[in-house]
Amino acid sequence: MTKVRNMFRILRMPSESIWKDPVLSERLTRYRAICKGKKIARYLIAKKTPAYLNENVQDNVKEMWKTHNEARNEFNKILNEVDKEKLNLFELKTPEISFLDVKARIANKIIEKCHLCERRCQVNRRAGEKGICRLGVNSIISSAFLHVGEEPPLVPSGTIFFASCVFKCVFCQNHDISQSWDKNVTHLQEDEVDSSQLARIQKKLISEGAININWVGGDPIPNVHNILHSLQTLEDNIVQLWNSNMYLSHESMNLLVDIIDFWLPDLKFRENSFAKRMSGVENYWEIVTRNIRFAYIEGSREMIIRHLCMPNRIEKDTIPILDWVKKEVPKAFVNIMAQYRPEYRVHRNEYQDINRRITSSEMQIARQYADNIGIAWRQV
Repeated sequence: MTKVRNMFRILRMPSESIWKDPVLSERLTRYRAICKGKKIARYLIAKKTPAYLNENVQDNVKEMWKTHNEARNEFNKILNEVDKEKLNLFELKTPEISFLDVKARIANKIIEKCHLCERRCQVNRRAGEKGICRLGVNSIISSAFLHVGEEPPLVPSGTIFFASCVFKCVFCQNHDISQSWDKNVTHLQEDEVDSSQLARIQKKLISEGAININWVGGDPIPNVHNILHSLQTLEDNIVQLWNSNMYLSHESMNLLVDIIDFWLPDLKFRENSFAKRMSGVENYWEIVTRNIRFAYIEGSREMIIRHLCMPNRIEKDTIPILDWVKKEVPKAFVNIMAQYRPEYRVHRNEYQDINRRITSSEMQIARQYADNIGIAWRQV
């Protein structure tokens, strides 16, 4: 069985030939270097970055954020020196309180008045109150496996699918885990995990050959606190990949931006009114583009933006989104996706405008426009 499993890994590993593409190789340099063991994952650097948090103010969120922002300067300095091979990270003393520790502590406080996402429900999840995500303190894992169906540079990907989502998309293909996940109580009890169990899941995926840990769902946003805590006990040099609708609060983005090595954000809608109708969220464009831009400017810069082309929406959504990418995050790849299917609630009368598959002519318009303005999409 082991021999068969190892052969499966070899067959499913992305061919080295994909890295002959100069655009792919130049834009995903650090990501590839971590996969090959030549660079260090950002979360490991955060664990070695000291944070000087006064024990008397550890419950004071304002003071914790002050300490966090001061530690970020040291983190960026260490990251730069490690990347330039001027500093051996593993020769550094492990601090009593690290940059990662402070992030985890802040996340713990956030869920007591939860604003991990921009719905900002303000419920005390630690006390059992439920917001839009309907989650408590622990996470619900729908599945965790070695995924070979992601974009070529990302496979084999150690995907961890969380149940629940802060969006209520009427066309969701995964509505059973994003919106209807809590119908089976027995199932919930079996799949509920804390941060230590989440760390063990990552270890298992790494042992099976994952080249990244892919936080996905549903959506990972309501689980930021458990993800950060799980990384406190993980020691593997593995890419941390954020695969999300990106409706995070600014606070959550500040917690994640330093430790995520690769970003895989969705950017579906340009018109806020359409986003509200489709997904039930306010101010979609302003919030999601803010977060993508923040990840690009302040974070790793290495990302593939997924854009799902929808029927009758090429002119209204796809083209302005491609224009925005070209202007604001020009080194990002875009996966221009044709996978839309009219599922879930779409067959109701009020959604007849999206009650069909995307046509080949619509996809041709989208991809030709991307080529015309110099968007890199063919590589992914």
